[in-house]
Amino acid sequence: MTLPLHLLAPGALDGRGPGDVVRLDGTEGRHAVAVRRTRVGERVVLADGAGRSVVGAVTGVGKDVLDVEVDEVHEDPEPAPRFVLVQALAKGGRDDQAVEAATECGVDEVVPWQAARCIVRWRGERGEKARRGWDGVLVAATKQSRRTRRPLLGPTATTAELVQRVATSAATFVLHEDATTPLAGAVLPEAGDVLLVVGPEGGIAPEELETLEAVGARAVRLGAAVLRSSSAGPAALAVLSAASRWR
Repeated sequence: MTLPLHLLAPGALDGRGPGDVVRLDGTEGRHAVAVRRTRVGERVVLADGAGRSVVGAVTGVGKDVLDVEVDEVHEDPEPAPRFVLVQALAKGGRDDQAVEAATECGVDEVVPWQAARCIVRWRGERGEKARRGWDGVLVAATKQSRRTRRPLLGPTATTAELVQRVATSAATFVLHEDATTPLAGAVLPEAGDVLLVVGPEGGIAPEELETLEAVGARAVRLGAAVLRSSSAGPAALAVLSAASRWR
C-alpha cells in the first residue's frame, strides 16, 4: 500500500535532505494527527506540490503538528507535454466531479471556462467562493492520488480569453458530439500545452466552436456515447495518457 501524502507550502522542502527534520503543521498537520491518527514511527510522504517530495518516519507528534525525519528525497520533472483541462462551469457539482477525476487522471492545469451556454455564473464573492471550492478539490484529489505535483488552477476564462490561450497552445482538442475525428487517433506534440475543452450541459455554441477552430482547435469525439460534462474531460485525459504517460 502506498504511503500517505501530505502537501506543504511551495518551497518548504528547498534544501532539505536525508537526516533533516521537517515539521508538518497548520491544516495539514491537524489532518494528519486528528483525522489520520498518524503515530510516531509511521512513514509518510511530504510534497511541495511542485514535484519535490521527501519520505521519512514520524519522530514526534503534537496536538496539531508532526515531525518527519527525512531519509529519501525525490524530484519529479514537469510532464511534457502539459495536459490542460478547460472545463465549462456546470451546475449540480458536476464541474467539481470533473476537476476531481481529472486530477486523478493526471491533469496539469484546470481552467474554469465561462462558456456562452453556462447556466452557472461566477460573479463577485459567490464566484470567488466557487474558485476556492475548485482549489480545495484539486488539493484533496492530489493527496488522494499521491501526486507530488498539484494541478494549477488557471484564471477563469471567457471565450475571448480562451481564444488567446488556444492560439498559443501546442494543440487544442474540443470534445464535441458531432465531431467525426476520434481523439484516440490524435498525435501529441512533444512539448507545450495540450488543451482539452469541455463544454457545458447545453453544449458548445456553434459560434464558439467556429471561433476556437479559427485559431487552431480541432473538434474530436471520444466514442459513440455522449458523456456528461463531469466525465468527458477525465475520459479524454485517460485516452491521451494511455497513448503517452501510461505506457
